[in-house]
Amino acid sequence: MTSPAPHPDAPAAPAAPDGPTDGSTPAARLSRTVLEALLAGTALQERPTPWTVLTSPAVPGPVGSVRHFRGERPDGLVDAVVTVSLVVPALGLDSHMVFAFGAADGPLPHFTLDSVQAGGGYAFHLDLVQRVDLAVSPAYADLVYAPLTAPFARASEIPGLAPAAISPRQRSLMSPWMLVHRADEAALHAVTPIAEEYLRHWLELARAFPAGAAAEAKEGDATVRDRRLRRALFSREIDPVWAQVDRLLGPAATDGLRGLLTSGRLADEEARA
Repeated sequence: MTSPAPHPDAPAAPAAPDGPTDGSTPAARLSRTVLEALLAGTALQERPTPWTVLTSPAVPGPVGSVRHFRGERPDGLVDAVVTVSLVVPALGLDSHMVFAFGAADGPLPHFTLDSVQAGGGYAFHLDLVQRVDLAVSPAYADLVYAPLTAPFARASEIPGLAPAAISPRQRSLMSPWMLVHRADEAALHAVTPIAEEYLRHWLELARAFPAGAAAEAKEGDATVRDRRLRRALFSREIDPVWAQVDRLLGPAATDGLRGLLTSGRLADEEARA
C-alpha cells in the first residue's frame, strides 16, 4: 500500500459537514467512484477471498474488507483488480486502495489509487505504474504519460493540496506523473475528476495498446522486471505503512494481503499456476 496514510493511532478526522445520506466518507466515495468506473470498463469477475471481512486482534468488530476481481480472458491486458479497505472509526482511520494489474507479460501500466482519511485530514495517491525505463522508451512514455500531463498540472492548481512526505525510494517505484498529496475535504473532492481522467486513459490503453509502444515494453525480461517491481511496491522494508497494517491485522493477515497485491492472485491460485 503506497498510501501516504498517517499512523492508525491518529486522532479521528472531523466529520464531513455536507456528507451524503448513505454515510460514506469522502475517501470512500473517491475510491468507490473510481472502482465502479473501472469495473464498468473491463470484463472482470469478482472472486471470493479469505478477507471478505477483516478483523483485528487489537480492535473489536470488523476493521475492513478485501475484494478481488480477475479477468476471464487469458489474453486480456487487464489481469486483476484488488481493493483493500481499512475502516476503524475508533482510530480515526478510513483508508481505501484500488490496484489494477496489467498482465504480467504485457505493456499495460498498473493503475493505483489510495484515498485516506486519518489524523484530522485526507490524503491520496494516484498513478499509472510504469512497466519500462521511461528514459529509454520514448514511444511508451509519449503514449502512456503525455496525455496525463494536463491533468497532472491541473492538480497543482487545486487549493488545499500539499505534497505528501514519501521517501525517494518509494518515488523511484512510481512514475513522474504520480500525484501524492495531503488534502482538505474540498481538495479531495476536486481530485475526483482528475482520478477519473487518469482512469479513462488507462481504460483506453487496456482496450487497445499500440504495437510500437508495446514493443518497447517487451525489450528485456519484462515479466521478471514486473515481478521485482511488485515485490518492491508492497515491501515492508520500503513502505512503512505495512508496519501499521501489521499492528492492526497481525503479520499473518498482512502477509496474505501483500501476497495478493504482489501477484494479483490468492496463494492457492499461485500454487496451481
